[in-house]
Amino acid sequence: MKDHANAGKSTIAIHAGQYIEKCFGAVAPPIYQTSTFAFKSTEEGRARFAGEEDGYIYTRMGNPTIKMLEDNVAAMEGGFGGLATASGMAAVNTVYFALLGAGDHMISTRAVYGPSRSVMVNEYSRFGVESSHVDTSDLEAIKAAIKPNTKLLYIETPANPTIQITDIAACAEIAHQHNMVLAVDNTFCSPHLQNPLALGADIVLHSTTKFLNGHSDCVGGIVITKTEEMFKRLQKVLWGLGGTMDPHQAWMILRGTKTLGMRVEQGMANAKVLAKFLEDHPKIEWIRYPGLESHPQYDLAQKQMLGPGALISFGVKGGIEAGRTLLDNMELITLAVSLGGIESLIQHPASMTHATVPKAAREEAGITDGLIRLSVGCENVEDLQAELTRVLDLI
Repeated sequence: MKDHANAGKSTIAIHAGQYIEKCFGAVAPPIYQTSTFAFKSTEEGRARFAGEEDGYIYTRMGNPTIKMLEDNVAAMEGGFGGLATASGMAAVNTVYFALLGAGDHMISTRAVYGPSRSVMVNEYSRFGVESSHVDTSDLEAIKAAIKPNTKLLYIETPANPTIQITDIAACAEIAHQHNMVLAVDNTFCSPHLQNPLALGADIVLHSTTKFLNGHSDCVGGIVITKTEEMFKRLQKVLWGLGGTMDPHQAWMILRGTKTLGMRVEQGMANAKVLAKFLEDHPKIEWIRYPGLESHPQYDLAQKQMLGPGALISFGVKGGIEAGRTLLDNMELITLAVSLGGIESLIQHPASMTHATVPKAAREEAGITDGLIRLSVGCENVEDLQAELTRVLDLI
């Protein structure tokens, strides 16, 4: 199947970017575990290095297994091409480094993934890059933060870990009116539930560690661009920095993307049940889930997402001690960071994933000490609800 334009999402996830191996007819893609590639002649080597001929040179600059993953996710996102990276943060830094220089300014979602914010504030600032972290669900806040030197609008929606939602199409309009690039971290939704490029974004990126891989056994990232021009701009930086993916890593993630639709749908079905259960529970102080009408951006979620996803944030009555009781007594639901795996994971962002963000900045972003983040997996929902009932009864 060569043209996936009219295919369904799961068909694209299973088939896009892949081919039957020619030598032995292997259906599963081979792992080309090699550092370098032989040339048939000096002329071929010269032509490939000059960019006059397609082909592989050195795995840092391309590899057939990695290329299959890049093409697979690019097809799911509807982009020109993909750049697979060694980690989610390698993807983030590829975007930052390619688009920002001394004297430039970036606007970002306030409640963004902790390291995405801290690396900008603590490291890029040392080289003269300015940044403003605002509530991007408030379009007026974005407009107010724009400066003459603003080059990048970087949003994460839904945001980590507040589950706040930003209007991608509106952000694209604002960004392009002011000659900015719009980049969207789509990790929480995955391409199965949201496609930012179709809504006007220039770049979409993922921590492939999460939903795309889906089995909590591999770290990686990927950047997808809308245009060839942007692709080449980011590719040059990625190759130069060396944050590229390993072939075996790519093979594992590519195996994960084949079941993306099934896993996301099952986790989301479970999350819908658990969100309603938590919303009605007397020991829950508040809850944020895009599938609940109580979510502040419920209507926007219905508009730009194909489903509410599998991430829930909530607070427990009784403060820190109540939250500690809940987390420390989990048995079926695993106390661990990360998300998007087949198993349910629960964590405390203020002391874990966002610990590098100063307390005042965390609280301004809505990442309170009482916030608990639950990534709902694919277990039987009855078992997950029984687990939550048991630990809440201990409070």
